[in-house]
Amino acid sequence: MLTAQDDLIGHQTPQPFAKAGGGDARFTERYWYTAHPIDGSELLIDIGLGYYPNRNVIDGFAGITIGRRQHNFRASRRLGTRPLETEVGGLRIEIVEGNSLHRISLADNPSGISFALEFKASFPAAQEKQNFRERNGVVEEDLARVSQFGRWRGWIVADGKRYEIEPELWWGQRDRSWGLRSEMRTDETRPPVATHRNFFWTWSMFQFPESALSIFIKERAPGKPHYLSGTEFHREADGSVSHREVTSLEHKIEWADDPLGQTIASADFTFTFDRGEPRRVRMHGLPTRFYLKAGMYGGLQGWTHGDDRGESHAGHDIWNLDDAATRAIARTLSDHVVRLESGNETGFGISEYGVAAGYPLYPGPQKFPAM
Repeated sequence: MLTAQDDLIGHQTPQPFAKAGGGDARFTERYWYTAHPIDGSELLIDIGLGYYPNRNVIDGFAGITIGRRQHNFRASRRLGTRPLETEVGGLRIEIVEGNSLHRISLADNPSGISFALEFKASFPAAQEKQNFRERNGVVEEDLARVSQFGRWRGWIVADGKRYEIEPELWWGQRDRSWGLRSEMRTDETRPPVATHRNFFWTWSMFQFPESALSIFIKERAPGKPHYLSGTEFHREADGSVSHREVTSLEHKIEWADDPLGQTIASADFTFTFDRGEPRRVRMHGLPTRFYLKAGMYGGLQGWTHGDDRGESHAGHDIWNLDDAATRAIARTLSDHVVRLESGNETGFGISEYGVAAGYPLYPGPQKFPAM
């Protein structure tokens, strides 16, 4: 299908923008953002948007955790004649300046959540190593991802209250990915549910006033990752930013006595780099989390990323995070706000993680799902 956006430059194949190269229905491009205050307030904003050109679908979510209540909004539409317009159900992402300034907004809607926010980068963007995996000759994942740290400005309304967002107090992270993404399939209402065994993983983003560190590790045996990618940035005295690549990671994790799921209480990470001295980071899990099931990660009650829900569709709900039935639906995958200590620096960030049955370390939380 030809659209007016095909008058723009940027085509990668002999297809119009309404299609992606190769025609694989799994091809997706995704945006993800988090914002959280650093004064101990139990607040966390999560936002995401997914584009599926070979399914003719774009979908998105937004939400805010306030204390132990998670407020969720979800929306989907068909691409139609505007395949490159990053808007769905009133949720809009505007790239004002690539890798520097983004505007994200959500118009008034029945969920009670609305906002107008600006993300301003605090460090350069980092490209992760290509995430490629195949099984029995079939490509399961071939994904590129870029991550970045920043500060936030604007406002958000949720649960009848308006919150002013100022960059001195509100830190955050974003990522941008594109390619073939493997399906997690963790929706009990839409089997088959994937079985995850014998691995530990974390995708974490740690930010300090003058440095930042991102890490993605997946391993089946301690100290033997089958995927490792990470970057450290440091702001020098002259204002320039240097960077190092992570070459290894050691972890020692203390798990909280959480009767409802996997929760890290604290952890010690030791990072080794392609040059310079190692760096140790002590991580403390704070109370605030956003469970990504609410954004259809792995599927939620029959709604999975990229599903065709019609010309326009939206949903919303509020989760009590102390409710056992809700946590069983939410499972483990979440953005967990963390406080950090490294040398003389104190920082904040988010950590996503999970440990599956059969991994040699951390047997306690393995009674809960890893994803």
